[in-house]
Amino acid sequence: MIELDARLSELKALGLYRRTRRISGPQGSHVVVDGKPALLLCSNNYLGLADHPRVRGAAADAATRWGVGAGASRLVSGTMTIHRRLEERLAAFKGREAALLFGSGYLANTGVIAALARPGDVVFSDELNHASIVDGCRLSRAETFVYHHCDVEHLVWGIAQAERRGALIVTDSVFSMDGDIAPLEQLVELADRHRIRLMVDEAHGTGTLGPDGRGALAEAGLEDEVDVLMGTLGKALGSYGAFVACDERMARYLVNSARTFIFSTALPPPAVAGALAALELLEENPRRVRKLQTNADTLRAELEREGFDVRLSQTHILPLVVGDPALAVDVCERALAGGVFAQAIRPPTVPPRTSRLRLAVMASHRTVELRNAAHTLAQAARAAGFEPRQRPMVVADDEDFEDEPMEVVPQQAAPQVFDFEAPERIRRAA
Repeated sequence: MIELDARLSELKALGLYRRTRRISGPQGSHVVVDGKPALLLCSNNYLGLADHPRVRGAAADAATRWGVGAGASRLVSGTMTIHRRLEERLAAFKGREAALLFGSGYLANTGVIAALARPGDVVFSDELNHASIVDGCRLSRAETFVYHHCDVEHLVWGIAQAERRGALIVTDSVFSMDGDIAPLEQLVELADRHRIRLMVDEAHGTGTLGPDGRGALAEAGLEDEVDVLMGTLGKALGSYGAFVACDERMARYLVNSARTFIFSTALPPPAVAGALAALELLEENPRRVRKLQTNADTLRAELEREGFDVRLSQTHILPLVVGDPALAVDVCERALAGGVFAQAIRPPTVPPRTSRLRLAVMASHRTVELRNAAHTLAQAARAAGFEPRQRPMVVADDEDFEDEPMEVVPQQAAPQVFDFEAPERIRRAA
């Protein structure tokens, strides 16, 4: 049994203890955080639609017309007109035959992966995939090969070791903590060559990249080349929930096999209607996507001028890696005192020695405030003892994977509280 007080004390000593922050008022580009006014620079409300009058109005109207809750799971009595309407619009937006709503991105990933992979199969997962993908691999009870981040050569080697047991390649399109993009074209080619299904999590790509905000796959011209595409309603679309887009046969299979779909209450009508209104706004005015990208370029340039290294980010997500978790918290608090809220991100969300401030740009930010924010962040870092031009020490692993054994999920392994607790470098999904 876990000794709760001892564990909490340990987390505090490690600089990994967490607490929630209180945001007063709606989610906009400016908020009040624990009583302090600040520029919000860590929200996933990328297009600024969470507080848009049409989105709020649609949610309020839906509550009046359909009620606050769906009352049951989708397979009982929870599928309402508004659910089907949004699924049809999302399928058309993503250029697929069908779409299926889930309660959250976490539920979508865990449910779909567990439905598509079983004991004896092998799932191939990028080492920096979101925790929901990691947990989906665990729940599937399949063997999991975790390939080096965006390293197609390592993935090719892993596929060869799997001896035709490969069931699924799964990757984020935009990696949520680093802002880089997966090698989608090469992954599509590999999946096709080896007859392995490919699932792409577009949580941070939907509404932010590609033509009309249709995502990183659409930007690469590959949106109809993957078996399952996951997207969320709670980021660029400003609401709550998630969806998968796929062909009709896959949708029918998931309705009958994805436990997180079968055994969860359907999304509340106000959240569905809000997402539908946000999608309409995006389709009517795709300039929001270009504004987001312009804002990201502005902040990136200003951060580089201050000495921060953000070259690896290709998107609206910009990590300021400082290394030490306590240092990341210190920089965060100093920035907040200066009027900028950029949350500190620490293990287990990121690997050890890579604690950071994760900056997330919004289309509703103004150019001048982004420039000022970069200066405030640099001042906060220096006051905390971190020089932006300094590179945090990260221990590299130079092992030659030619001689590595197949990395699998040991079914008998003791559970860990954190994914990155083990002393050795972890490249498997458990």
